Amino acid sequence: IRRFDKMADPHVSNGDHVIANEDKLYADAQNYWAKVSPTIDGMLGGFANISPTDINGSKSFLRPLLKSSGGKVVPKHALDCGSGIGRITKRLLLPIFETVDMVEQDRHFCDSAREFIGSESNRVINIFCSGLQNFIPSKKTYDVIWCQWVLGHLEDEDLIGFFARCRQALCPGGVIVVKENTLAEGKKTFDDSDSSYTRSKEELTVCMCKAGLKVVCVQKQKDFPKSLYPVYMFALH
Repeated sequence: IRRFDKMADPHVSNGDHVIANEDKLYADAQNYWAKVSPTIDGMLGGFANISPTDINGSKSFLRPLLKSSGGKVVPKHALDCGSGIGRITKRLLLPIFETVDMVEQDRHFCDSAREFIGSESNRVINIFCSGLQNFIPSKKTYDVIWCQWVLGHLEDEDLIGFFARCRQALCPGGVIVVKENTLAEGKKTFDDSDSSYTRSKEELTVCMCKAGLKVVCVQKQKDFPKSLYPVYMFALH
């Protein structure tokens, strides 16, 4: 499994938040996701049954970072990166934050998001249709930037650039959360079926540090099937 989660609407934007970048790696990934159904099972590569475990693990990781639990994060505005149809937005972010923005490169996922999210979709302010390699978030805007099962689609230099832009997009006290598959050891591997990399924790950490980010805490997701890659969560600022 690589990237579990992934509207002709006035709040869907292709505008100033996008910079030009053409690359076969990204075209191949886009073609892969264009064939995936806009459902939970599609987002999770056939593993829809792990979604509750995933969300509960994310809540447990995020909770101590919130101001209400002694942390510094004010739960006002969050960004869901590689949001797909909004599984994380609906199940994790909207129950905690006042408003959420989403960024997703696949148009048919963007078009399906508000219907999937349902009655709370009015609190989704923007759905940006863009790949993360091209996305430029507004500065000092977000209290949490959530990146899950999507960063494997970025080349190292684009990942570092994305992290650096996210760092500038944080409000005071804000954090970036990365939740990704990891390798136990060795150098990153490439899966040409969906055009994505799997990196070790060390490789991910190097990219974070090169972007000027500091790792606040790291935690392994519990209770996933042993057949899956180890999944780790990182909080950064």
